[in-house]
Amino acid sequence: MIEKEFKVTTKLGLHARPASLFVQTGSRHLCKVTVTKHHNGEEMVVNGKSVMGLMMLAAAHGETLKVALEGPDEDEAMRAFEKLFARKFDED
Repeated sequence: MIEKEFKVTTKLGLHARPASLFVQTGSRHLCKVTVTKHHNGEEMVVNGKSVMGLMMLAAAHGETLKVALEGPDEDEAMRAFEKLFARKFDED
């Protein structure tokens, strides 16, 4: 299992379009994708291959998400997520 924290940099947060891109990225890989958000002392954990799950996080601009990957292609998947966040979900 590998984990990495990412800051949400899209201006409107993780709304429908970036959530969809996140799910598409995760779905290209066999590994399990889990996303965690901490807010006001609470922890929300969702399936990173579910648009609805990601939308429920209501991740705003500037918030931090922890992406955890577990499976045979977790390293390749993490590189794909790093690229997705680095290019700001193609919104800039």
